[in-house]
Amino acid sequence: MVLLLLLFGSAAVANECVVVLHGLIRSASSMETMYEALLYEGYDAVNVDYPSRDYTIEELAPIAVRQGLDHCRMDSSLEAIHFVTHSLGGILLRQYLSQYDIPELGRVVMLAPPNQGSAAADKMTSVPGYDWLNGPIGRQLGQGEGSVPLALGPATFELGVIAGNKTIDPVTSAVLPDPDDGRVSVEDTRLEGMRDHVVVAHSHAYIMKRKEPIRLTIRFLRTGNFGRAGTLSTEKSVGASQRVDSE
Repeated sequence: MVLLLLLFGSAAVANECVVVLHGLIRSASSMETMYEALLYEGYDAVNVDYPSRDYTIEELAPIAVRQGLDHCRMDSSLEAIHFVTHSLGGILLRQYLSQYDIPELGRVVMLAPPNQGSAAADKMTSVPGYDWLNGPIGRQLGQGEGSVPLALGPATFELGVIAGNKTIDPVTSAVLPDPDDGRVSVEDTRLEGMRDHVVVAHSHAYIMKRKEPIRLTIRFLRTGNFGRAGTLSTEKSVGASQRVDSE
């Protein structure tokens, strides 16, 4: 952990808070490395833990997002609230913003978000145990009828998206368009209105723990772009992956 933190500068970021949201079937512990890096950078941060399998997206979004907002707003000098999300966490934020305003909203980094839904969710619903494992949200993340991501609007905030193109799950990858991270295709992470997009050679399960995505996340929070790694207008996943570390 110390070696990872030494990769980043330690300059304080005054009056800025970061809400960290994990993905489906995960917990706050999956975002701990990211959270500690943000603290080391000088941000106030909160690593929200929420019951991802117990509610629908519409029910869960205010539960999860407001936990983070309540923490950040305890600072009377607060100027900006940023978000760093993994997978479902990004959809929860989009859902919340479709209903509520966050006046202090700063920048948002989404890691491996199914912004256009995931074909894997549609294909796997018939597998025994799918509903038990994923809860009601599992049927809301596809691309067919009832898709929540497809019903939400474009980004109206400063958004950077980090997609992965390495998979460790050949079963789900077999039903996804290439390239993919084992849960969502690179193309389906995109969202109209995003400011920047970059592809890294990591899987869905580990993208939020790796050095390069963490470095890129912090860069976007500070500058609003991913630097030369960002490829919004010309990105091709194979070329982009050659510029970042592999898993």
